[in-house]
Amino acid sequence: MFQQYKPPVKTRSGLLLLIIFVLLGNLSCARGNDPPSPTGYLPPLPPSPAVFTQKDPYTRPVAASSAVLTQRGDNARSGWNEHETVLNTSTVNVARFGKRVLYPVDGKIYAQPLFVPNLVIRGITYNVVVVATEHDSVYAFDADARTTEAPLWHTSFLHNGITAVSSTRDVRCQSISPEFGITGTPVIDPTSRTLYVVAATHEGAELVYRLHALDITTGSEKLASTHIRASVPGTGDDATAGKVIFNPRLEQMHMGLLLLNGVVYTSFASYCDKYPFHGWILGYRTSDLQQVIVYNSTPNGWGGGIWESASGLTADEAGNIYYLSGNGSFDLNTGGLNAGNSLVKLRPENGTLKMMDYFTPFNQVCTLAHDIDFGSGTPLLLPGQAGIIAIGKEGRIYVVNRNHLGGYQAVHEPCSRQQQPRTNIDHVLQELPPYTLPEGFWGSVGYWAAPTGEYIYTAGNVDHLKAWKIVKGKLEPTPVSQAPETLNYPGGIPVVSSNQSVPDTGIVWLLDQENGAVLRAYDATNLAHELYSSRQNASRDGLQDYDNFNVPTIANGEVFVDTSGSLAIFGLVE
Repeated sequence: MFQQYKPPVKTRSGLLLLIIFVLLGNLSCARGNDPPSPTGYLPPLPPSPAVFTQKDPYTRPVAASSAVLTQRGDNARSGWNEHETVLNTSTVNVARFGKRVLYPVDGKIYAQPLFVPNLVIRGITYNVVVVATEHDSVYAFDADARTTEAPLWHTSFLHNGITAVSSTRDVRCQSISPEFGITGTPVIDPTSRTLYVVAATHEGAELVYRLHALDITTGSEKLASTHIRASVPGTGDDATAGKVIFNPRLEQMHMGLLLLNGVVYTSFASYCDKYPFHGWILGYRTSDLQQVIVYNSTPNGWGGGIWESASGLTADEAGNIYYLSGNGSFDLNTGGLNAGNSLVKLRPENGTLKMMDYFTPFNQVCTLAHDIDFGSGTPLLLPGQAGIIAIGKEGRIYVVNRNHLGGYQAVHEPCSRQQQPRTNIDHVLQELPPYTLPEGFWGSVGYWAAPTGEYIYTAGNVDHLKAWKIVKGKLEPTPVSQAPETLNYPGGIPVVSSNQSVPDTGIVWLLDQENGAVLRAYDATNLAHELYSSRQNASRDGLQDYDNFNVPTIANGEVFVDTSGSLAIFGLVE
């Protein structure tokens, strides 16, 4: 098992305490109560060992509201931390703000870092940042440390001969290389202090996904892991005897987990568009990790992957779930079940997800033909109103009514020059023209309720970071400001921090790879005003490369940035 550091031990008593902590931790890991597995499932693995370390903390108590426990901070996927009281337009500059510590880990980090304040670990209170790697590890670090030290705990799912999934040998997909392990962002239940995470592994001759439930104070497994398997009735691609069976060699979990009403939801698309694949959503009861939801987006067709540029399923307060699907079969308008290239609203019912409503662009057959599908974006539920922002590879910006998504409007020759540019066919609240974002959109939209109104932020492919004002539930048709930098593929995923709507606290954060990896911070009221760039003092703040769709996390005066092999923590350096 990997462990990068060994904590300093200055006395024999200190060494004895360390040994006791490790022994107690390993004993607790060995006490798993493994229930019998369902027929046809692999037996549950023994609980994964966790490595413990001990050190003096630098922490200070902070508000519980500073926690970031899920992808993009909330189930609406707003990407807005409205409880940031340290970082503002005065404190974020190269003289006062920079990289404080770099924590090496054992693989690439694709999942967004999560932040847990005021967590008691072995009797000491820490502010903790949790990261997961493609080498199937989960780490907990002291978020407030000013020097690189050992993790508070580190759990690896690679033991007893198990390995991560090889990009070349196992799935022949190098979108992430050299291996796939934990890609989707975990989710944390603060009440039970449990972190739920899905790991992809190679076990014997099989590729396997397992859902794990870890104690966030120790890293130990609280329950026996669940082997993810599923099937649905259907006649679609690779159906056998009237069933479509979940195939872990073809299905990749890109997206973060959703925790909703006692169920953890996972979602799947493809490895590098290798067919046959489908979109899947699977739900597991948090109390025992038993499967309670199985949904397939194209049971009688093909494709319809649910990947959303690695964001997460969106959910509202009423318990409805929303997703955008990629290229695939579509026949919802004729009473079918295939939901390719659509915005879909679902509700849990009778062991599956019942479709409550949907929206499919009138030109879906055209976008399908040219691989400019809808599924590259993430639905954003606008707070306190009916609007949903949805954007795909075509670069149209839709504002959809969540109470009536709009269905599908068929027109004659939708791919013609006359029809394609139209914005008055779909039954939505607002539709901006194709290529409003000139080279399309791969990512999520940021949101901020500012003193002067509401704004969303986009960072499209080969485009600029842009701010759009919301007026009476619709977007002004031109951006109110934009950053000067042109973003490389796939663009960026902006997140916003502020002290609610207090003036001079709104900051838009973005990772950019235009000329090497860089963290940027902009005044949210005027994106032409860059407050900070990690390139301004590269010797102190420079970043390693990062993978596509990485998202910085902002919490408690700190910014957590994933890279290809380390976690960088930025904060005030004065």
